[in-house]
Amino acid sequence: MYELENVLRPYAWGSTTAIAGLLGRPASGGPEAELWIGAHPDSPSVALSQSGSAGAHAAVADHGGRRPLDTLIAEDPEHHLGRESVAEFGPRLPFLLKVLAADSPLSLQVHPTLDQARDGFAREEAAGVDRAAAERNYKDDHHKPEMILALTPFEALCGFRPAVEARAVFQLLAADFDLAGLELPPLVPLLLQDLAQPEEHTALRSAFERLINGGEDIADATSAIVAALVSGAPTAPYQAELSTVVTLNERYPGDPGVLISLLLNRISLAPGEAVYLPAGNVHAYLHGLGIEVMASSDNVLRGGLTPKFVDVPELLRTVSFDAVGVPMILPETTMLGQEVFRPPFREFQLQRVELEPGADPVPLAQEGPAVIIVVSGAVLLDSPKGELRLERGGSAFLPAAEAPVNAHAVSGATGTALAFAVTTALKG
Repeated sequence: MYELENVLRPYAWGSTTAIAGLLGRPASGGPEAELWIGAHPDSPSVALSQSGSAGAHAAVADHGGRRPLDTLIAEDPEHHLGRESVAEFGPRLPFLLKVLAADSPLSLQVHPTLDQARDGFAREEAAGVDRAAAERNYKDDHHKPEMILALTPFEALCGFRPAVEARAVFQLLAADFDLAGLELPPLVPLLLQDLAQPEEHTALRSAFERLINGGEDIADATSAIVAALVSGAPTAPYQAELSTVVTLNERYPGDPGVLISLLLNRISLAPGEAVYLPAGNVHAYLHGLGIEVMASSDNVLRGGLTPKFVDVPELLRTVSFDAVGVPMILPETTMLGQEVFRPPFREFQLQRVELEPGADPVPLAQEGPAVIIVVSGAVLLDSPKGELRLERGGSAFLPAAEAPVNAHAVSGATGTALAFAVTTALKG
């Protein structure tokens, strides 16, 4: 077992206090958006030789007690990942765990399927597009399904709502303009026509395409709608959706994503609730602190609410225009007392580990490699090859060869310990 040092990403949308408060350390003074825990080559965690088996210690001892996790794994993939994981995903850690803290909205985005990622990456490689170029869509040939578990109230946009519901929102806006005696922006009747088409897939695609292509008419209509809302236009029963329009426009005035948000499910997660995000799902996190887990990839196609590159044709090839219910995911309790969130992806599953003082140990639901982070109290990990104590904010990589691993409440400790562990879902 290897204790880890992890990379903190200071994106501008990050909270200045949430991650530090969760992990019990001083704030850095700047935005702290994401803590990456894993072996992604852009920001791999660093494995330390502080504990674990003699073999684990030796693996990093010759490097000053520190070893990038991706490098460490590459030296003996089957030991660290297990034969099944290597056969399925190759000699790489297939998942990435993040602590995410959004103080302002992230970009509207979608992730490709595995086939789309492979094809897109191959096309851009053949065309000689620099992997660091702003216009590069595919940074690797992997897909990026993900899930988010809320630790605080968490706000997000997630997938298309039914066309009839989206049309009702725009009908309310039309009625607001009529009530106030204001001239209705020409865009609104056009969107109402789009959303009235009998085939839902076509209706949603038509409205989305009209908005994503942008232009002065989109910006002007957005400005007029926001002005009407700010002046007190009725918003019931769509208060959350329309207040989100105002908030998004404050940060990205006239951006197509402001009105696209009205085509999407506007969700509020309570602490402990989780959603998963498959390929093609248009989404944006708006505010809150959560545990995010994803397949280890950097493939993101943006659709608005960002100054970054938006490739509209490629985006339209990637988006799924099916209306979906909010893809909530409930935990399963196994016969061993493990609380596990299992989205329909083979790359990862998330286990929530809660330990009261003096409680029996909880076995980790480890299928191949695993990572774990402690967010409250202290946890003692033990395996046939060694043990490792993690305090609040501590994290570790658990090689496949280390299993089985049990999590214990620390003797004499007061208060509840809480940790989150991620492993593959090859047996699911």
